[in-house]
Amino acid sequence: MSNILEIRNFTKTYSKGKKAVDNLDLTVAPGDIYGFIGHNGAGKTTTIRAVVGVMDFDSGTINVCGHDVKNASVEAKSKIAYIPDKPDVYEYLTSIQYLNYIADIFGVDKDLRRERIEKYATAFEMTSALGDLISSYSHGMKQKISLIAAFLHQPKLLVLDEPFIGLDPVSAVRLREMMTELAQSGSAILFSSHVLVVVEKLCSKIAIIKGGKLVIEGNTAQVLENSSLEELFLEIADAGPK
Repeated sequence: MSNILEIRNFTKTYSKGKKAVDNLDLTVAPGDIYGFIGHNGAGKTTTIRAVVGVMDFDSGTINVCGHDVKNASVEAKSKIAYIPDKPDVYEYLTSIQYLNYIADIFGVDKDLRRERIEKYATAFEMTSALGDLISSYSHGMKQKISLIAAFLHQPKLLVLDEPFIGLDPVSAVRLREMMTELAQSGSAILFSSHVLVVVEKLCSKIAIIKGGKLVIEGNTAQVLENSSLEELFLEIADAGPK
């Protein structure tokens, strides 16, 4: 089966010539749960925003399910669900109105969306709050609704930036289960997180970016060998400039 995400020679330069990401290559295959980690400012969010089509870039190519994110953006975005580290939701809708709106955008059948909303709302203990305005929610509840919306159309590529922030322990476990189930169905997940223990346990592959350059990537077991991810990350962090 073809790769779900292919990044080739990706470069993004900001003002004054500073390269946020420099000539990055990354491939994500069906079934991958790919942990993408690095310091703040290392280039993670820049790469993620380019992948999902909300940030332009200087050179290189990014393809999602064979669709170029620049030249076939609608086709590429139809395969993606994206949750940034601070998700924006329409606060003056109820949750059920918002979820139906997202389902309409992605053409999810009414019976199927009802089934999925029930499944994921139950998992996140949100069923009783679906009729409430999102503006009345805590940060954690808004995060849960964003996650339910992301899973509604069973995206081929789920992209998450710090998805565990604001989640209670039970919801964090449920999210890990949902991510695993989605990957097992043939989709792929690319996510950034500072919670290295979770990344180590959950991810089949890992990439570490430093100063805009990919410094290590591959299967989790091969990358870590006999060390923990925390130990490897600290070793890379101490090896010269960030």
